[in-house]
Amino acid sequence: MSTIRARAIVYSKYGEPIDVIKTHSYDLPAPESLKDDQVLLQTLAAPLNPSDINQIQGVYPSRPPISINSLPGLKEASAVSGNEGVFKVLGAGSAVANLKPGDWVIPHNVNYGTWTSHSLSAEKDLLKIPNTIPLKQAATMAVNTSSAYLMLTHFVDLKKGDWFIQNGGNSQVGRCAIQIAKQKGINSISIVRNRPNLKELVDELTALGATHVITEDDNGSRDFGKTIKEWTDGKSISLGMNCVGGSSVSGLSRKLGKNATLVTYGGMSMKPVTLPTSLFIFKNLKAVGFWITEMTKEDPSLRSEVIEEVLKLIESGSLADIHCTLNKIVNDKVSDEQFTESFKQGLIDSKTKGKQIMIFE
Repeated sequence: MSTIRARAIVYSKYGEPIDVIKTHSYDLPAPESLKDDQVLLQTLAAPLNPSDINQIQGVYPSRPPISINSLPGLKEASAVSGNEGVFKVLGAGSAVANLKPGDWVIPHNVNYGTWTSHSLSAEKDLLKIPNTIPLKQAATMAVNTSSAYLMLTHFVDLKKGDWFIQNGGNSQVGRCAIQIAKQKGINSISIVRNRPNLKELVDELTALGATHVITEDDNGSRDFGKTIKEWTDGKSISLGMNCVGGSSVSGLSRKLGKNATLVTYGGMSMKPVTLPTSLFIFKNLKAVGFWITEMTKEDPSLRSEVIEEVLKLIESGSLADIHCTLNKIVNDKVSDEQFTESFKQGLIDSKTKGKQIMIFE
């Protein structure tokens, strides 16, 4: 039987990713040798997300199993890293109905194990997407873009002309939220950290569709609330999105109107969400958490529905290509050690240089 040599980033124990990840090489059946229900995939691109890092550290609530059965040929129980990515179909068994070579797909479920050069899957575990959309958007649409869409549409019925406010405005979720809101005619106020190139960043986010961009210093100033009231013409801000915590969310929450909803989906400051008691008593503030993994687990059909809506935005040109660094790996020209080092360097760079995406060639 002819085979394809595949590689995957795995770990056999929890810890800091650069200390515990390694490459496992293994053989998969070539397209002509597939069983009836098998789909052979080549990974095109896979991002390095914070949740991937947390999984390897063992602190993320949802984690792939550490098992001897995770991949063929394992000598010790291991888990395959990576939750998000886009793949090209190389071959499909005779019983596979709706996929053919050349199609692009993304995982239907979490904990898929996307940091691989190739993989085998079942058709039911895949969502077909157009192979004409930008690769970077295809690789990241299932987490960041989908999260932004759900938070803007699920908790508050925002109408054209309404307002929302978010911290982490320069994050990938923040950037997606700005663009989705613009497409829907919703006004946004995005909070960012002060920095030397602030004007450049403000101009960039404004070009994406941000109505206003303010700094954390502005956010922490009680007097600045008057400026925001002028911007909104006194209209209440009914949705807040928080991925920072600490003093940032305290300032953000004070700008919300009566009966508003505050959605927390991250905690980059590593500080707790601290909210004034008065907002709950006198403004009836509602504070909720958001985790796309749990939401789509409770309602599996929601994942495909959101992907369909996100695809419409991408295909209409409403979402700009994402801000990231691409790290290319030519699978058949690198050693296992070089394969591992490429991921380790990407993980290191993700701490200081923004979003990293691994590209497989």
